[in-house]
Amino acid sequence: MKVLSLLLLISLTSLAQKNNSYPTFFEKGNGNQSADYAEVMRFYNQLDADFETIKTQTFGLTDSGEPLSVVIFDTDKTFDYQSQSEKIFLLINNGIHAGETDGIDASMQLFRDLALKRITVPKNVVVIAIPVYNIGGLLNRNSTSRANQNGPETYGFRGNARNFDLNRDFIKSDTRNTQTFTQIFHHFFCPDIFIDNHVSNGADYQYKLTYIMTEPKRLGNNLGEFVKTEMTPAIVKDLQLKKVESTPYVNVWHGTPADGFAQFSDTPRYATGYTSLFNTIGYVVETHMLKPYAERVKVTYDFMVSTINYADKNVARIKNKRAQNLEQYKANHSYPIRWTIDSSKVEKMTFLGYESGYKKSEVTNGQRLYYDRNKPYQKEISFYGTYKPTKAISIPKAYVIPQGQWKVIELLKENKLAFTRFAQDTVIKVERYRIEDFKTAKTAYEGHYPHNNTVVSTSIDEVRFRQGDYLFQTNQAGVKYLLETLEPEAVDSFFNWNFFDTILQQKEGYSDYVFEDTAAEYLKQHPELRAQLAQKIKEDKAFAENPDAQLDWVYKNSPLYEKAHLQYPVFRVTE
Repeated sequence: MKVLSLLLLISLTSLAQKNNSYPTFFEKGNGNQSADYAEVMRFYNQLDADFETIKTQTFGLTDSGEPLSVVIFDTDKTFDYQSQSEKIFLLINNGIHAGETDGIDASMQLFRDLALKRITVPKNVVVIAIPVYNIGGLLNRNSTSRANQNGPETYGFRGNARNFDLNRDFIKSDTRNTQTFTQIFHHFFCPDIFIDNHVSNGADYQYKLTYIMTEPKRLGNNLGEFVKTEMTPAIVKDLQLKKVESTPYVNVWHGTPADGFAQFSDTPRYATGYTSLFNTIGYVVETHMLKPYAERVKVTYDFMVSTINYADKNVARIKNKRAQNLEQYKANHSYPIRWTIDSSKVEKMTFLGYESGYKKSEVTNGQRLYYDRNKPYQKEISFYGTYKPTKAISIPKAYVIPQGQWKVIELLKENKLAFTRFAQDTVIKVERYRIEDFKTAKTAYEGHYPHNNTVVSTSIDEVRFRQGDYLFQTNQAGVKYLLETLEPEAVDSFFNWNFFDTILQQKEGYSDYVFEDTAAEYLKQHPELRAQLAQKIKEDKAFAENPDAQLDWVYKNSPLYEKAHLQYPVFRVTE
């Protein structure tokens, strides 16, 4: 009898634990307080201990020294992801900018409510969240660094433990945070859907919630069109049923929303730009910084729930669209590497804003912009949601990378790009690039002085590659990652992020007084080159007045000029 009573007491105690409210730090506070890192992890570890559907898992380190964790909701309780490949994997990222804590608190509520079945439990979706991505930033708590933000009372800092903006690091992968994110992303088979929770800056308007949908053309014609015309409108409609109005991210930094604005261009340096390289549907939630914190947390929660519910009902369609999307990225197909807004394609969009104007500043001697919240409006504005390519390349069959370029090779490996290695020294015909022009930033940006407006010339050559050099074929799921990183003219290419800057420096040279005799003899032996030099002197006044430039021109047109200078050390196999 005592044993039976004890078992009954244990059972009732367990039931009581699992049916209590599990309030979050945010819910126990005044509506304007956010959990710190220790409280976040204590809460998730408690859910893990009490519910079979919740599991926390630790991956690699971050720059802070703390490991990066994920929390997983699996209604099947198996956490056997290989056997669940038919399900939707949805990854949520929180606190990439640790002062933007809305997603941190909203996700705690979400996983608690999934565990307690307070909301519809998805049968076909495995929900994964990174509770806090920028751990170093959240440990650096303060109440002042978000000058434009209305709460919470304390929050983290935008920069991580090494002061990197992590939402600019996805391609260059300078931080341990990004390296571990890559590990997580591929561990879960490049999730079908990715949500990155943020808080906006910029203009004032009525919306509590805005969102960035991965730019459809960049995502891919098939999948992008589906996300633009079917999935996103369905999520927006579901939010409206919850009395939540939303609009595309208000990408306005000069002027006001009434003037119209453009779709944000999420290149691969950004989270959703990176995930789109693997055909992952991406959304950035951007709550409005001036709205009360409790309202921002609520709409972040609502967006995640609406997206989960849509995914749960449309598993096959999402899976099929992702698979079909890869068909457009085949060898010899055209691939755009630079884009610009197509101003000829304007969508009229109903917008809920506030009247604005300018008045004399009380701080400076100039005029200042202001918004009048007593004068809300609903009007049609221009939205520029379509990009067009300005530069495209033909997709090669493969890229060859000499083994000496180990830093680039390691990044490709970390992103699960398949490769083979030459079994012996091999001569093959390849297409190679020479860097002809580029511009370089004059100020530091995220630990680099990146290049832009890069221009290359192309030649076809037979090149000897060594045993052990790498061949990455483009006929694989990560083809877009190869193209965006290895094509030097692409906006966020490895070249533009300074990975190959050593080729820009000439390693060998000459002493003028020595080379004068060598150059004279060479011109005697090559009268056609002497004629070209005379013609250039005749046509170019600045060149004619610069003997040093003339001597250098002869050097660079002779066999003595080093072959590696400005030669891009990644080769395209097109045949």
